[in-house]
Amino acid sequence: MRISCQDCPLRKLDGFQAFSASDIKITDALKHGELRVDAGMPILEEGTSSPQLYTVLQGQGVRYKTLESGRRQVLSFVFPGDFLGLQAAVMEEMDHSVESTTEMVLCVFDRKDLRRLYRDAPERAFDVTWVAAEEETMLSEALTAVGQRTAKERVAWGLMRLMQRSKASGLAKRDRAPMPFRQTDFADAMGLSLVHTNKTLSIIRRAKLATWADGWLDIHDPKGLAEMAGTPLNGDHCRPLI
Repeated sequence: MRISCQDCPLRKLDGFQAFSASDIKITDALKHGELRVDAGMPILEEGTSSPQLYTVLQGQGVRYKTLESGRRQVLSFVFPGDFLGLQAAVMEEMDHSVESTTEMVLCVFDRKDLRRLYRDAPERAFDVTWVAAEEETMLSEALTAVGQRTAKERVAWGLMRLMQRSKASGLAKRDRAPMPFRQTDFADAMGLSLVHTNKTLSIIRRAKLATWADGWLDIHDPKGLAEMAGTPLNGDHCRPLI
């Protein structure tokens, strides 16, 4: 059954800004339905122009680019509340792909409605702009980590970010979160080989800072992990939900 925006379970989470009655009415009117996707399925494909935009209601996935050689570069990880497809709506086609890692439920919007949203509901449209700016910030943080942090700092930072995203999207309980992503993809996102990543994860585990095993991430010492990463122990911004 279609979940109305009024009853959206993500609205209850502290990681998202509160909806006004007007926000709910506008968003619910734009929502065309829901799409259920099996694990391992493409949602958006690089070089294509999707007529639809999506908000992740349930499930997790990955964003990635494919090189001419066929090799894949993971850009980031997808969590509930993420808004997908905005790039194609503005620039006519995607320059990266999105694939489901788990089963997912997506709220579906028509890209044709985006201009109408900016015309008729500028405050709600600003939320879309905010989400785009936040995504750019996250990518710049990731690039800085890959370019300037040591392997230990990168892996520690990456684990912190995964936990922060999990908490903001309601997936984590305290410092334990489901982690369905492949460690190969995590290594790729951190700019490290799988062997180097596994060795670094072992160092972090032996230091009793964090453990990633059997599809779960446990942060045992958040402060210690932040010190290894060389970054403050901050949570995610409270962000708009589209």
